[in-house]
Amino acid sequence: MKEMNVMNRIVTRRALLGRSRGKDGESGFTLVEMLVVITIIGLIMALVGPRVLNYLSESKVKTARIQIESFTQALDLFYLDNGRYPSSSEGLSALVERPGAAGSWNGPYIKTATVPTDPWGRPYLYRAPGDHAPYEIASYGASGQPGGTGVGAEIKSASQ
Repeated sequence: MKEMNVMNRIVTRRALLGRSRGKDGESGFTLVEMLVVITIIGLIMALVGPRVLNYLSESKVKTARIQIESFTQALDLFYLDNGRYPSSSEGLSALVERPGAAGSWNGPYIKTATVPTDPWGRPYLYRAPGDHAPYEIASYGASGQPGGTGVGAEIKSASQ
């Protein structure tokens, strides 16, 4: 008899606890539980977010260097065909469209129909002759200004 009383109490408590979570025994999350989860997610994003953004900035710099190297190879092909590099006035567009002064142009020398912009959406700067080479290709980086530091630094083609 005593055992039946204990069993009835356990069953009654379980029924009461089940009803306190929702009607018909449905369970759900409380506001406190939701706030704890949102706080944990916020803390993780605060720790991981800056690193992800830093990797994104670094990848744009690497992309600019790779594109400049690609232009360098295309300019070398232009030189082999024409015996000269495009002038500053002809620019990098001479790799896509035949300039008027090009005698034996066998382009386009790059696969795209237009000269791509740098990863920050600005055109690459081309100068011929360059300071220490027959030509110079540059991007002002994230800052958009000459010079700069870090990911905002100017990115130039290597000396020839």
